[in-house]
Amino acid sequence: MTRAEQLSRDVRVSFEFFPPKTEKMEQTLWRSVERLKALAPDFVSVTYGADGSTRDRTHRVVKRMVEETQLVTAPHLTCVGASRAEIRDIAEAYWADGVRHIVALRGDPPQDSDGYRPHPDGYAYALDLVAGLKATADFDISVAAYPETHPAAPSAEFDLDYLKAKIDAGASRAITQFFFDAEVYLRFRDRAHARGITVPIVPGILPITNFSQAAKFAGMCGASVPAWLGARFEGLEDDAETRQMIAASTAIEQVEALRREGVSEFHFYTLNRAELTYAICHALGIRQRAA
Repeated sequence: MTRAEQLSRDVRVSFEFFPPKTEKMEQTLWRSVERLKALAPDFVSVTYGADGSTRDRTHRVVKRMVEETQLVTAPHLTCVGASRAEIRDIAEAYWADGVRHIVALRGDPPQDSDGYRPHPDGYAYALDLVAGLKATADFDISVAAYPETHPAAPSAEFDLDYLKAKIDAGASRAITQFFFDAEVYLRFRDRAHARGITVPIVPGILPITNFSQAAKFAGMCGASVPAWLGARFEGLEDDAETRQMIAASTAIEQVEALRREGVSEFHFYTLNRAELTYAICHALGIRQRAA
């Protein structure tokens, strides 16, 4: 068995994309899809904007992926800005298009709002959405998990109990918010297992294309940024080539550390770019499959 075969044995990956806003961004998306689909991911997900603002674009991307590729495509669906009847119509339309996997999320409040407020006729939270989707059709459902606790949760224990409730309602896997320290994920995985959560808890990996942007994302979602990580990117604001090399080596270290601890599934937040994700998968031993 080659080194690559040893590394890739039982390793499974999935990728997240977002619906593009411009023609140029659309071209970038489909180039990335074309390159990454050769790695035979378990599935790819497509995000859904705050307050459902990308609903039509998300559906268009998902429909094209289903029609033009063999990829298992999982649209995100949120509680924000839609009634239960609208959610049911969206889910039924996806099912009719051949979609069998959905990522069910509460969703972020619209920008400039004063916080999350459930739709008066909608599902209040992701737990309710999972149950509603399962009542609509037998979807494979993924939900979010927060290794460093959801910013709105009153405690880490409450957050873990809520994750367990989403699983009990019918979700078949949890995908974590991104993190930068492997120990953060591993401690969370151990706590989840001790709580009786037995479904896969797939680590979400964010390759850093722009450190300032990544740090901003982290601040919004409560993810910690280790001092050593900032030091690695210090002074590289105008040096894209070196930044790319540091980003790749950092992410490869992260996934290899997780792999040594028995992690075999990874979900990559690609930001619609293939280069870093492809390189990380290569380091994991995943190679392009023959057409």
